[in-house]
Amino acid sequence: MSNLLIKNIGLLATPMGTAAKSGVQQGAVQFLYDAFVRIEDGIITEVGSGKPRAKNGETVVDAGGKLVTPGLVDAHTHLIFGGWRQNELGMKLHGKTYLEIQNAGGGIQSSTNATRMATEEELTAKASLALDEMMAFGTTTVEAKSGYGLATEHELKALQVIKNLNDRHAMDIVATFMGAHLVPKEYKQNRKEYIRLVCEEMMPLVAQQGIAKYNDVFCEADTFDVEEARQILEAGKKYGLRPKIHADEIEAIGGSQLAGEMGAISAEHLIVCPPEGIEALAKGGVIACLLPATSFNLGATFAPARDMVNAGVPVAMATDFNPGSCPCLNMQFVINLGCLKYRLTPEEVLTAVTLNGAAAIDMADKVGSVEPGKRGDLVIWDAPDLDYICYRFGSNLVKSVIKAGKVVK
Repeated sequence: MSNLLIKNIGLLATPMGTAAKSGVQQGAVQFLYDAFVRIEDGIITEVGSGKPRAKNGETVVDAGGKLVTPGLVDAHTHLIFGGWRQNELGMKLHGKTYLEIQNAGGGIQSSTNATRMATEEELTAKASLALDEMMAFGTTTVEAKSGYGLATEHELKALQVIKNLNDRHAMDIVATFMGAHLVPKEYKQNRKEYIRLVCEEMMPLVAQQGIAKYNDVFCEADTFDVEEARQILEAGKKYGLRPKIHADEIEAIGGSQLAGEMGAISAEHLIVCPPEGIEALAKGGVIACLLPATSFNLGATFAPARDMVNAGVPVAMATDFNPGSCPCLNMQFVINLGCLKYRLTPEEVLTAVTLNGAAAIDMADKVGSVEPGKRGDLVIWDAPDLDYICYRFGSNLVKSVIKAGKVVK
């Protein structure tokens, strides 16, 4: 691997550490002016101020006095799917709700049909293009869920695609098994059998093949209730799959409390999370992975992010990239919404999209901050300071992306 020196950094802004930050610490970002970063064999070895001398054979990148941050971490995506669902836009404009569209044959079931029809090669090509676009917007690490196959063959197919992409693409990708995304139409009259299939047939194969690290479940009205979600997450634990949970997106039926009870690494969405849910998350040490672009697209309320930070819950933010409720893969838009809609400070937002996102996928010891020992993942922004990238929206402000010490954009 070649070595890299990034010099003439006007302002380096980064959280610090190897664990999620909560409370006042979420906004504790280090600012270093006139900075430089040295990366050797893909790992950061030196961070400092001043004008360093390049070593023999070292590639030098001049940041031009601009802002540099850690690479962005998108800790919640549904990357693998067939087709799109642009036809649902008109239905939404005519007043149909998310659940009404789903119950009419649209929604997740529509994407399931398209995903089942797609070959592994087709899914790989589509997801690879999405990863390229994500990286162009400054994302260097993503989580990717299965969940649009909803049958053993197709769930394994999706997870194999994720594994192959992680091996081949510059992006780091962490896989989550989500066979419990929805009860597919062929099991609507036999929910218990589908849950048995997920727990007793899919999970053992996922564990045997080593193709996922987490087990996620959509705990919501018309998907899986709290007791079903508990059963699915407990089963995942037996196979070494750490629990995540989609909770309180549409109705607060107890998903956030379940997350706290089970010590899930993260709870996702939390749009309508009640005070008792926030308390449970704080008590259970659960990271709240919030998805503001989904609220934006659905015309829904926004998660109580400020209450969560004040209660000591670590807040991460991600895109929720998927073909239905959030066809957005731009983490810069997430940054904008974090300030404008969650009312988080730029420093709190930066932590949410870097270190806390990394912690939500157990990568905080490797990525999410700019400090020696971490992977050399950085973004050089066409911006003078952190406030600027939170203030501007609608433009791609990335100047360069560096992944594991290599300039990839």
